[in-house]
Amino acid sequence: MLFGDSGGRKKLEQQRREEGRLPPGQSLTLKWPVLHAGNVPHVDLSTWDFRVNGLVDKSLCLSWEEFNKLPQTQVQCDMHCVTHWSRFDNQFEGVLFTEVMKLVTPKLDARFALVRGENGFTANLPLEDLMKPTTIFAFRHDGEPLSAEHGYPVRLVVPHLYLWKSVKWVRGFALSAEDEPGFWEEMGYHMYGDPWKEQRFDTD
Repeated sequence: MLFGDSGGRKKLEQQRREEGRLPPGQSLTLKWPVLHAGNVPHVDLSTWDFRVNGLVDKSLCLSWEEFNKLPQTQVQCDMHCVTHWSRFDNQFEGVLFTEVMKLVTPKLDARFALVRGENGFTANLPLEDLMKPTTIFAFRHDGEPLSAEHGYPVRLVVPHLYLWKSVKWVRGFALSAEDEPGFWEEMGYHMYGDPWKEQRFDTD
């Protein structure tokens, strides 16, 4: 069953709704469903790198070892998928987006980012949203390394937006002055994706 034990789940779902934590159109799940386009990529950490380019004074390229040496922290957050499920009180450990930004100098007109994942996947986000203190490049979830299906070795997590913006198998991002649609946005998904406004599709 996708949403776990029916009685206990429904009681907890009602509690989260009363607390104002469950966005409209969402249901609580006790599991973590696996959803993505294409196959799970095979990642070779010996050749893995993380690149930042676009509107920065100097492009950045980090190896896996260098990326892991950045300061790490933990974030507790809720997740909301565009397919109508929400999972609460997740613990993610990794590198805050703001720590990566300390390594580059964005140009004055940099306002957006196109985040890149494996297999050519992309997602667009405003830089202002990425700079929030809960945006993290996660290595671990609830104390365990990310599974391959959930984005191993590292996944971007942007908790306040629908989960498709939280790019799995992330490999970097490019800063730009204009908002450019990513993979799902070109397929008709919303350019921003606010769960509280039910911004699922470009018609919402």
